[in-house]
Amino acid sequence: DGGWSPPNWEALYANIQKMRENRTAPVDSMGCDKGKNSNDSPAVQRFQCLISLMLSSQTKDEINFAAMTRLREHGLTVQSLIDTSEEKIGQLIYPVGFWKTKAKYIKEVCQVLKDKYDCDIPRTVAELCKLKGVGPKMAHICMSSAWNEPSGIGVDTHVHRISGRLGWTQKECKTPEHTRVALESWLPRDLWVEVNWMLVGFGQEICRPVGPKCNECLNRFMCPTGQNWTPSPKKNPSPKKKPSPKKKVKE
Repeated sequence: DGGWSPPNWEALYANIQKMRENRTAPVDSMGCDKGKNSNDSPAVQRFQCLISLMLSSQTKDEINFAAMTRLREHGLTVQSLIDTSEEKIGQLIYPVGFWKTKAKYIKEVCQVLKDKYDCDIPRTVAELCKLKGVGPKMAHICMSSAWNEPSGIGVDTHVHRISGRLGWTQKECKTPEHTRVALESWLPRDLWVEVNWMLVGFGQEICRPVGPKCNECLNRFMCPTGQNWTPSPKKNPSPKKKPSPKKKVKE
């Protein structure tokens, strides 16, 4: 359509696909779409997908997956959580980020789903965003994961950070929601679903928030951030020296 798109984005994206082809990131085995029980009815699976997304903010995939496993063992349907105390839900989901608040929201959301949606989940982004604790990122991922209807790109901290580093937004974007609008203006729609999973795994393994592994990245010499990357002297202590006991290696 003649609009703006980032230079070399196809080559950059192809390299990210190549770096992700082994599916070894936490999101690949423990992402939000992995928390549902495939033996349950479609409506229950959609509900489980929503709960997994509600738990996921400020929480690592491994911790989220463990919490979802405990919830499933307890009984993860709208009615079973209505029948469970907020305190018990809190115990089951701990230590996800903001677990007390999320336990409260889950109780409220379950009652709304029973009263308004016959124990299913809303089918639009606007309706999903009316639920307590559900924002645009969760709603768009929920539309694709639960309903198989791509409505928009799910932009979390990984997608937001990596898009900025790669120069994939025409202007600097301050928030994930701004990044979503910017990406949707040029990224082909058939990539809208996979780009979240692709970039999240890439961010977990290589393009990390702190100490990105630019030396291992296939995009190092095309990426604006990678071109300026220099090895950190702290990462390569002299083998002759004993490491100081005070220093802790950050992972």
